Amino acid sequence: MCGIQVLIQQSDGSGTSGDPCCTEIWGRLAAINRNRETQSQPIVSKDTGDVLCWNGEVFGGLDVGARNDGIVLFQTIQEMKRQYPEDYVLRVFSRIEGPYAFVYFDYDQQKLWFARDYLGRRSLVTKWVADTNSLLISSVADGTETDSEHPKWTELPAQSIYCLDLAGSCSLASLAVSESAAPFTQYSWKYECDIERPMDTSKDNPNAASRLVLPFGQVTTELVDNSPPPPSANTSIVGLDGFPELARWQPYVDGLEKTLTESIRTRIESIPLTHGTDTDPKTPRVGILFSGGVDCIAIAALLTKILPRGEAIELFNVAFENPRQTRTAGNSNAVYDVPDRRTGRQGWLELCGLDPMREWRFVEIDVPYTQVLEHRAHIRNLLTPSDTVMDMSIGMALWFASKGAGLLVVRKSDTDNTVVSRHPYEGAARVLLLGMGADEQLGGYSRHRVAWDRGGWAELGTEIRLDVQRIATRNLGRDDRIVSDNGKESRYPFLAAEVVGFLSQTPLDRKMNMHYPRGVGEKLLLRLLAFQLGLTAACTLAKRAIQFGARTAKMESGQTKGQDTL
Repeated sequence: MCGIQVLIQQSDGSGTSGDPCCTEIWGRLAAINRNRETQSQPIVSKDTGDVLCWNGEVFGGLDVGARNDGIVLFQTIQEMKRQYPEDYVLRVFSRIEGPYAFVYFDYDQQKLWFARDYLGRRSLVTKWVADTNSLLISSVADGTETDSEHPKWTELPAQSIYCLDLAGSCSLASLAVSESAAPFTQYSWKYECDIERPMDTSKDNPNAASRLVLPFGQVTTELVDNSPPPPSANTSIVGLDGFPELARWQPYVDGLEKTLTESIRTRIESIPLTHGTDTDPKTPRVGILFSGGVDCIAIAALLTKILPRGEAIELFNVAFENPRQTRTAGNSNAVYDVPDRRTGRQGWLELCGLDPMREWRFVEIDVPYTQVLEHRAHIRNLLTPSDTVMDMSIGMALWFASKGAGLLVVRKSDTDNTVVSRHPYEGAARVLLLGMGADEQLGGYSRHRVAWDRGGWAELGTEIRLDVQRIATRNLGRDDRIVSDNGKESRYPFLAAEVVGFLSQTPLDRKMNMHYPRGVGEKLLLRLLAFQLGLTAACTLAKRAIQFGARTAKMESGQTKGQDTL
């Protein structure tokens, strides 16, 4: 985990006709730690002068082993450059699976390459400053400059790899990351089916190699069958025991378990082992932001099958003092008895019963309104360029949850779930697993049921396909800025390429079925997996947005809307 900050500044008198762009490039990156190997950045080649700023993880496409992935990536880029000097960056990154943001400066060619991964799992923002004739590329923005006199930060779109030619006749003022205009070149990721293949597709043809092909296909809208569910599938269903269609769903349930398990395994195997401390000999390496919902509890149930038995797993559950809700309820003793706290405790106890040999550390993070006021300006700064009321509500919940400072809940015994104490606790895990991506792919949002009510399978399929296509344009950059501010790294098992690929090719009616009621029909495939794993209570919990479950929404007024600007 690290942060990128790059300044490209044009000297006075540059950009005139026939003159090359004269630039100064400055970069800064924090230390990165992977498999106990620390690598200072930026990484600079003594031979070529090329520079790499890298903030990411290589989970596939390169043989990293126990080495630092930034070093392996840099060496691979240098080797590819010697063979294919025109499109070597595209060739390398077309192979890589994992969350990343990078800036690469080619000293010889005077080209600057930069991008986020095709799903936008890491943050990278840009800003053109006319006063200093410079371009800033950074992992985080300075959100304190909000007046009209200061240029605005822009989230770098994640669907492309960008190249800025600093050697040609140009003015940096003409750079617009949202447009394909000289001196700026944009290479877009595409689905396999959308690519027009040239006649010559040999490996030596740069036109063939420079095309960026997504490692998964478009979401299929095909159905196994369009028949209604059996009569037993009615609004009275309260569990999945005896689910009438289980045999027809079983291959897909098993397939999801296999791909999701492998995704989790890949995302934790690179976390350095810890030897613990005198006070905590089983220092956790991994934690989960935990509401008790089906997304996060399924991750937990699969994680406990993979992680060595002696390691504890941290479950971070956040709840807020919401003054408006408290005034309405009139019960100050239940300030933190929010929906996510209740389902979180229920899920924690269900996990304790599922795997009693595992140490499940359930951390209750109670956030008084005074702390909201104290940290609100800082969190708003981190959100930039995101700037809506909903961004703040979600960002607030993620920031306090990922900070991990709360109260560790202790049960009386393995057989008695009575809570005997809650004592101060600081989360130790540096890697957090989050459930983002499940709702978009599996029909978890209320708009999916609205689409179903509007036009059945056809409308639902269109909505799901659009949602998956828009994952890269939505909020993962924002979430990365929020979580990483606490020195933690977010990893998303549902957004692994193999999981997205599996779900994209799974028939629509084997992922969800809105014939069933809320809490069953949406994300039905994941619910059946949770049930198969033994999570009989959590498998039928309805979707609840974090800002409502933790009660960060509408703290002062009930009149504000999520899309309102801060």
